[in-house]
Amino acid sequence: MRLPSRRPANGEDPALLRHLQKASGRRSLLLHLLIVLVLLVTAQGYDGSNHSAHHWVGLGIYALVSLGLGLADWRSAQRGGTERLTEWLAWAATLLNAGVALFLLVEHMLLGAVTTEETAAAVSRLPAFLLLLQTGLSMRAWHTAAFAGLVSLGWGGTILLAYLDPDSALLGPHVTLEEEVPGLLTFLAAGLVVIDGVRRLRSAVTTALRIEGERTRLARFVPDRVAGELAEAGGLGTVQSRHACLLGLDLRGFSAFSREHSQEEVVRALLDVRALTHVAVTAQGGIVDKYVGDGILAQFIVGRPQAQAHAALACARTIRDRLAVLNAERRGEGRPQLRITLALHAGEVLVGVFDDGHRAEFTVLGTPMNRLARIEARAKAANLTLAASDAVIHLLSPGIRSGLRLDGMPPSECRDTRDLTLYAVTWDDEADPAMAAAPAGPPPFLMP
Repeated sequence: MRLPSRRPANGEDPALLRHLQKASGRRSLLLHLLIVLVLLVTAQGYDGSNHSAHHWVGLGIYALVSLGLGLADWRSAQRGGTERLTEWLAWAATLLNAGVALFLLVEHMLLGAVTTEETAAAVSRLPAFLLLLQTGLSMRAWHTAAFAGLVSLGWGGTILLAYLDPDSALLGPHVTLEEEVPGLLTFLAAGLVVIDGVRRLRSAVTTALRIEGERTRLARFVPDRVAGELAEAGGLGTVQSRHACLLGLDLRGFSAFSREHSQEEVVRALLDVRALTHVAVTAQGGIVDKYVGDGILAQFIVGRPQAQAHAALACARTIRDRLAVLNAERRGEGRPQLRITLALHAGEVLVGVFDDGHRAEFTVLGTPMNRLARIEARAKAANLTLAASDAVIHLLSPGIRSGLRLDGMPPSECRDTRDLTLYAVTWDDEADPAMAAAPAGPPPFLMP
């Protein structure tokens, strides 16, 4: 069974962090450069604020450090840096962004605008919203919350000081609380929206990565289509309880056939039956679990139990019909015909990849598996082509059951199947081709 992956102390998903790191690199550097250019252009492009030397010094320091962090992030992504380094760079960028956003906000509030132009207040708030989005694009909810919290605390604290001491002339000319309070509330609302969006996006990306990882692991053992459906349903990388419909197939009289015919003939018979069974099972969304001698085990574990039962029954009919076609071809070649026994059962089983460290195998375990073998043995002894338990029959829709002829089998003395009601199953619309009398030629494959 697979052990859960270790998470770092901050709760970040290592797989998601690696994915984010691979997705950053050059784009991260370009984004840092774009934001620096926007800040410089907006600061130069309007004349509503007294920009002293310390303003440009602050923006210059931010530009150098921000581009340095972007370059470090790019180099780290190129070289496959550690998770700790990636996280450190992310926190450094977050705190730097919060610092410059708060610096520009408080500077405007303290120095104010020379004129009453509204562009001064709008441009002073632009970095806070722009950097909030940049932090959110990292898909780190805690970083986004930290950025929004630091900016809100600094902004709100300045407003509170100005409100508690109105005579201190803390606010600059043409700066009023009537303008700043709505601005702060708007930023808080935007922060909550971005944080919720980041959380939802992280969940979606994490789910997508998990599904893809499960699908990749399962694709080693099951068909791609089934692997995708299982991964979307929760995956089976670890063993879990699940409802399944099971199909067992056995060649009748195979021991006698092996004694009476050449090895080449025996191998060809096995491969022919396996080939038609595999095609029939996979066409109905099932999985060929294993081949054991002349027996085949298939499982239907995708979809609702009713859909599983319908698929298993349709598969059994397809196998029967294709066997009739195969026997017709074999008669034309003068080869012995083949007869099979099919058994259907359903129930809760343990399904998944069983890995003991030496060999990994996708299979099912449980009481229904044991009972399927007993049902198959009873059907074979009764010379039946198809037998099914009441667990399968009760899952079939009334419309499908109405097209079947169900003959109850005598009660069993076996403890494993004593409480099961078993049926010999045939279809009302046609005779069973596999049971039809064969024309002259080699004798049919009879049970000794």
